[in-house]
Amino acid sequence: MAWCRTAVLGLAVFSLLLAGCSAHAAAGANHQGASANPSASGGSGTPSPRGSASPSASPPRSPAPPGQGPIQLISTTGSSAVALTFDDGPGPYTAQMLDLLDKYHVKATFCLIGRQVRTYAAVVRRMVADGMTICNHTWDHDEDLRNRSNGYIRNELARTNVAIHAVVPGVKIEYFRNPAGAFGANTVAVARSMGMRPLFWSVDPKDWAKPGTQSIINSVLKHTHRGAIVLSHDGGGVRTQTIAAYRVLLPNLHRRYKLIAMPLFW
Repeated sequence: MAWCRTAVLGLAVFSLLLAGCSAHAAAGANHQGASANPSASGGSGTPSPRGSASPSASPPRSPAPPGQGPIQLISTTGSSAVALTFDDGPGPYTAQMLDLLDKYHVKATFCLIGRQVRTYAAVVRRMVADGMTICNHTWDHDEDLRNRSNGYIRNELARTNVAIHAVVPGVKIEYFRNPAGAFGANTVAVARSMGMRPLFWSVDPKDWAKPGTQSIINSVLKHTHRGAIVLSHDGGGVRTQTIAAYRVLLPNLHRRYKLIAMPLFW
């Protein structure tokens, strides 16, 4: 009997030792799992260096204005600001428009016809110096551009960029506006391949038709809204009505909206 009691006690001690070893091993495994995945146990842990932003990383850029329709034409600024855009220059009335914009400290966007740039080189240099955004409006304002070959379209845009850069080297040309707004999928694709976005509008007072100064004023005031892109013309004909209209429009719009040039993104 004494021998049996000794054997039973020995087995009990062995079982206790074995259970203790198993518990220690499990605790070690749980500790390793928590270290590998701090969030699994709710711990804060130390962030992995790969998940940290590099101190030298560039700040994120502002989003580009959203495109509209199947070929993604830009017809809004993408913010509450309003953009004034002027087509068919540079010409004899462009400097007067720049004078008005400077008076109210307003930046705008000018869509330039390439063949006219050299003649008005000083005006284009002033545009850039004043902080205006430059837009490609083709070499010779071909309103039938979307019915041309891709090679022809590319040449129209490339010649214009070359003419602008000959006057203001290095200036960014990030927008393209099809003459008469007659964009095609082909003109948009070629412009995009050259790094330019298709710039449309949301307000058109039809000042190109010279409807009268008051008509231009009324149309712009009635239709302009937050985020609007307003189309007007500083070239392509006699623009005395447009100049007179903006003498009234600029102080009014300046009070009601933040007025911007179309933003540059790269």
